Amino acid sequence: MNAVLIAVALSLVSAVAYAAAAVAQERLASRSPGAGTLRLLGSSAWWWSVGLNASAALLHVVALRYGPLTVVQPLGALTLVAAVPMGARIAGRRVSAAEWKGTALTLLGLGAILVTASGPAPDDVLSVPEALAVAGATAALIGVLSRPGARPGLRHASASGLASGVASALTQTVTVAATDRSGPVLSVQVVGVALLVAAFAAGGLLLSQTAYRGGLGGPLAMVTLANPLAAAVIGLSLLGERLQGGAAGVLLALAGAGLASWGVVLLSRAAPAAAPVDDDHPVAAVLALEPGSATAEPALVPRPHDPGHLTPATR
Repeated sequence: MNAVLIAVALSLVSAVAYAAAAVAQERLASRSPGAGTLRLLGSSAWWWSVGLNASAALLHVVALRYGPLTVVQPLGALTLVAAVPMGARIAGRRVSAAEWKGTALTLLGLGAILVTASGPAPDDVLSVPEALAVAGATAALIGVLSRPGARPGLRHASASGLASGVASALTQTVTVAATDRSGPVLSVQVVGVALLVAAFAAGGLLLSQTAYRGGLGGPLAMVTLANPLAAAVIGLSLLGERLQGGAAGVLLALAGAGLASWGVVLLSRAAPAAAPVDDDHPVAAVLALEPGSATAEPALVPRPHDPGHLTPATR
């Protein structure tokens, strides 16, 4: 089978796993908005999302061994496409016409990008100085985006997308360098870059958990756009990857990026307010929080005979 086709297939499955993890993270963040890192470590729901993220990341790593960054990373937008019907199913509603339109535009845009980005399997890697320079610049940018201020959800989502995109670029360096048999498997380059991958992957996960406190659509859309953008910049500028088709290919890729961006924006805007979730639903059961930990405080409902007075709801 063609190496690029293998990369595409693995990326599709990875996107579904990432979508499930995002839905789980958003549910946890919305129901426990003030949860800190230590509290998350004691939550089985959070560990479910970590397991889903880890499985998706493993598939992503293998995909990066077979396909270039400019092919694998754009397919990450399918995470949002998968999360829309998955979230709708768990919420017990139908996918809206605007959501279907956003999905179609995203897929069309991705198709255009894939036509121009399909190239040979990767063989170039980042040197240790290049990896350190990329890591330093990204860490500084993440620090700026994570500062206190307005709209922390979108800023934290942007930082998460950058961290994940750089982690993917560094992961490709690790996998290619470790399997090309031109040097020791555990060389300084492989071990050092692997540590950077772990740091950025963990940082991206925690940043996305914070971003999802403001909802799933907007933050996930921002992560989806920032991730391939960061990886594409590294692939095109440092790894020798090129778009196919010359000037026409560049124009097609730009048109595809515009369509995909429009689709992602439509998907983020079309997402309705979260509906009550039935934790007995077979899909929701996998993504559910522990019984009794759905909310930090009891819900408030009006008393039947005193609408102006609020009391804790009984369960």
